[in-house]
Amino acid sequence: MQLSTYLMFNDNCREAFEFYQRCFDAKLEAMATYGEMPASEGMEIPEEARDLVMHARLRIGDQLLMASDNSPCSPAPYEGIKGASIAIGVDSVLEAERLFNALADNGSVQMPLEETFWAHRFGMLVDRFGVAWMINYEKEEQAAA
Repeated sequence: MQLSTYLMFNDNCREAFEFYQRCFDAKLEAMATYGEMPASEGMEIPEEARDLVMHARLRIGDQLLMASDNSPCSPAPYEGIKGASIAIGVDSVLEAERLFNALADNGSVQMPLEETFWAHRFGMLVDRFGVAWMINYEKEEQAAA
């Protein structure tokens, strides 16, 4: 079994995933638009939504981060990403600082990256796309517990 994170964006999935690709030095494995969907699917895609991302897949190490833009056929309005954070465990102080600073660019820091009783570095932020992140470099004794 593999657990993957799937995010929904409001017309900026492409920009977000190009940003994440740079931040994580990751491989963008897929990006398909609603306009590329086969007509056999029976969805009427408005012209202004044809370039929106129907599915994106980014490989970060051996994990997947996936996303799409809110469906142009969705009857519900987009309400943002709420009530969840993506927790990232890293292997060094330098990597924690690099990743935190990259994701925080034009975002908002909720908790500065600093040493805690369980971590050499821990910090929380919401990036420019509204995605909440927790960056954690655990202390060895905490990781073994």
